[in-house]
Amino acid sequence: MTSRRIAYQGEPGANSHIVAKQHYPDWESVPCASFEDVFAAVTGGDAELAMIPIDNSIAGRVADIHHFLPTSGLHIIAEHFLRIQFSLLGVRGATLDTIRTVHSHVHALGQCRKIIKQHGLTTVISGDTAGAAREIADAGDPSQAAISPPLAAEIYGLDVLATDIEDEEHNTTRFVVLSREPVQAPAGNGPTVTTFVFNVRNLPAALYKALGGFATNGVNMTKLESYMVGGEFAATQFLAEVDGHPDDVPLARALEELAFFTTDVTILGVYPADPFRSRTR
Repeated sequence: MTSRRIAYQGEPGANSHIVAKQHYPDWESVPCASFEDVFAAVTGGDAELAMIPIDNSIAGRVADIHHFLPTSGLHIIAEHFLRIQFSLLGVRGATLDTIRTVHSHVHALGQCRKIIKQHGLTTVISGDTAGAAREIADAGDPSQAAISPPLAAEIYGLDVLATDIEDEEHNTTRFVVLSREPVQAPAGNGPTVTTFVFNVRNLPAALYKALGGFATNGVNMTKLESYMVGGEFAATQFLAEVDGHPDDVPLARALEELAFFTTDVTILGVYPADPFRSRTR
């Protein structure tokens, strides 16, 4: 029997790989060099699902993902949160005294400033956190270290020089799972998230009026992101997330009112809310 495949961006040992293994342990995790490659793997049939980071509690939204989602033709079917843990890794025999440079993704370097400053390390930007571990393993230089997830030490045969080195304990990334086919969570079966994009009409106070229906119907909006489309500097497209199911009367009424002030509304996914949400409220 051919194993089912879930694609992620990064090299083996990356955080996306970790969360894919946690929630889809019987699936084959497929590393991809870029987010474009991840989307292409699913749309082209090389993988059934994609695991994509969308937000981080420190760095904010993940660049480019919000641009890819509306035009990808893929659907959000689930969400997962991962508490981000970083370790300082070195080759066999390296110590905190021998290292001089530290490699990692730019976001990881920014999230571990304290240990970098404490040891006076020079930062080197890598494509992703697990790739940084592979780079120093290949180099075999005890003066080089990597900031990577703990799994990378096991994969690339590195020593762990320090653990839990992230500056903030609340460092958490939210991932969404994408599928070619829509799989909508049933109504009335627990907390649900609805993600959609819309373009506002070119009218005064159009955004204010478009969002009014969510307030008057008591619908909680948890995300509203604006971004440019078609090279225009006016922020006309928005990605939004709300608590609730489109079949729920309050959300149905809010979406109906939204349609009066927008040129189009596209629902990207209706999926179960991860239990992490209830623990943080």
